[in-house]
Amino acid sequence: MKIAVVGATGMVGTIMMKLLEERNFPVSELIPVASERSVGKIITFKDKDCKIVGLEKAVALKPEIALFSAGGDTSLAWAPKFAEAGCVVIDNSSAWRMDPTKKLVVPEINANVITSDDKIIANPNCSTIQLVMALAPLHKRYTMKRVVVSTYQSVSGTGVKAVRQMENEIHGKSEEMAYPYQIFKNALPHCDVFLENGYTKEEMKLAKEPQKILGDSSFAVTATAVRIPTAGGHSESVNVQFEEDFELTEIRRILSQMPGVTVQDNPDTNTYPMPIFAHEKDDVFVGRIRRDESMPNTLNMWIVADNLRKGAATNAIQIAEYMVEHVFTATT
Repeated sequence: MKIAVVGATGMVGTIMMKLLEERNFPVSELIPVASERSVGKIITFKDKDCKIVGLEKAVALKPEIALFSAGGDTSLAWAPKFAEAGCVVIDNSSAWRMDPTKKLVVPEINANVITSDDKIIANPNCSTIQLVMALAPLHKRYTMKRVVVSTYQSVSGTGVKAVRQMENEIHGKSEEMAYPYQIFKNALPHCDVFLENGYTKEEMKLAKEPQKILGDSSFAVTATAVRIPTAGGHSESVNVQFEEDFELTEIRRILSQMPGVTVQDNPDTNTYPMPIFAHEKDDVFVGRIRRDESMPNTLNMWIVADNLRKGAATNAIQIAEYMVEHVFTATT
């Protein structure tokens, strides 16, 4: 298949191309797409040189699938043009996530909503993906009422400029900053821009996206999103109140049986999820599983994942794999 990667020189785009190789995705031709300043440069894919092209040229090449990770403005402007050319767009920005006409997909949970009519499919927010991977099987069994989540998010979620800021601060350099304050030796309760209600956009994504993915607005989510000085991997402290009571052994069993989830939960051996161990892995890791003793039917969990892989690139590739296996084959 002819596959375009839009934003090929960015952090997520680079990993998307790496995963296409790792997972042996059926790529007959890779079309790396980037901004005008990168057009003409060469990248290597499967030991072949590929020349970076601009968006207009990429549309003209008529790829079957375009993986977008180039920001919301680019997605809003160009995803419809790719779709009109017969391409399926899998978009990693926030541009289409809450559009009622577009599917918001985590393949392990709701890939079955995808049909051959879907030409633009949204990849959820990185923090949302790891959250719903743990919540979905528990909601199915116990029915959630309310979720309280506090995130501890890597600077890589902001992008290469933020990673550079942290590295400069570690080495005592003062250069261009991605954040309004230093991030090294600090924690910023500020992910994305502030909205009129006092929450940030990131926090509202966590509030709204799980309801759309699970197809259920009967539960509520409230979030506080914090940026911390880790280079990769997002962590979440999650408190979930259910309609029904539960046994912790059953909670662990349900999570262990969820595809893409690994339970790491043994206080006796100091076994719990951490970003340093989730690095470059595709699973979502869950630990610190315990009953909230202050509220009935309420659970505490600690959830960690590599935000650039399952939180972005891996999820997008999994959507593409589902399309190839279940949608494209059904229409040919």
